[in-house]
Amino acid sequence: MADRKLFSAEDHRRAAQRRMPRIIFDALDGGAGRETALRKNTEAFDDLFLQSRVLVNVQDRSLQTTFLDTPWQLPFGISPMGMCNLFWPDADQILAEAARTLGFPLGVSTMASTSLEEIFEQAGGNAWFQLYAGESDEVTFGLVERAERAGYSALILTADVPVLPSRPRDYRNGFAVPFKMTPRHVFDFAWHPRWSLSTLARGVPKPVNISEHTALKRLPEFKRESGRDRIDWAFLRELRAMWKGDLILKGVMSPEDAKMGIAAGVDAVYVSNHGGRQLESAPPAIQALPIIREAIGPSAPLVFDSGVRSGDDVVCALASGADFVMLGRPMLYAIAGSGRAGLNTFLNVLMDDVSIVMAQIGCRSPAEVGANCLVGTCG
Repeated sequence: MADRKLFSAEDHRRAAQRRMPRIIFDALDGGAGRETALRKNTEAFDDLFLQSRVLVNVQDRSLQTTFLDTPWQLPFGISPMGMCNLFWPDADQILAEAARTLGFPLGVSTMASTSLEEIFEQAGGNAWFQLYAGESDEVTFGLVERAERAGYSALILTADVPVLPSRPRDYRNGFAVPFKMTPRHVFDFAWHPRWSLSTLARGVPKPVNISEHTALKRLPEFKRESGRDRIDWAFLRELRAMWKGDLILKGVMSPEDAKMGIAAGVDAVYVSNHGGRQLESAPPAIQALPIIREAIGPSAPLVFDSGVRSGDDVVCALASGADFVMLGRPMLYAIAGSGRAGLNTFLNVLMDDVSIVMAQIGCRSPAEVGANCLVGTCG
């Protein structure tokens, strides 16, 4: 049963830190370099102010929205995250169950610890597949074909990882993918028996979408750090010609890149600095969002993540130009801290907060939230 004292993402983060081995918690919680971008992502929301309104009838509020011609019950979903079952056993299944039950999309990573087909089924089809393009075109396009056969209607190309960044926490802890338990970690694991015993009982998670595909095709072992630096706009055009569903370009922080993505035929631009896990000196993603919205115009679909921790943040992102908002780390904090019940607690609080904030600013639906809701831009 979830702790009734868990009211915020930070509450769930502290609960997760108590239950997770340090090496695993740091792999989830950490960012690039000195973690400046990670810290600034959340702090930047403190500089946004919503305009409260009075005497607006907001009794009949709804969180339902439509994105890429698909109706969703909520204006937010779950960002693609790799190796979720490593952070807490069965996390993939818990996230998929929430997507199916509550009616929002789950981002399914190439590096997921459950097959893309299985997660799609568990999510009831409420899933988008996220693609990392690597050193092998056969693996890359094989994953695209698998996603199409499985029934995915949207593909996310993550484009902001040409090389892997320096993450000092991971270096100090000896963390790597695929993850291997070593003698140096014995005390850390022994101090957190619930994670350790559950993980050992199920087998150490691995990126099955990659490992199974390479084994089946008898290809060389996948190297996480190889090949991404050759991916360019020509690759995007090739992918666009191949993928018939919705194509989302993720990791965009430049207005020029956003315009080039639209010109290349992507269906949506995904504004994100990878949660502060890639470029340490990147600006806060929420500051890039309105600039990119202005660059591509009012009608081009925009997704946003990075630094979102509360219902207030979700509404601020919508007001800053996003059509849809994604959250990553807080979902895994909630699961690691209290399991399935923890995620349910976090999501219920998040939904309530979004609805409450909408009422305070005089909006009855996410579609009514716009730049006029921000102080300093109101007419």
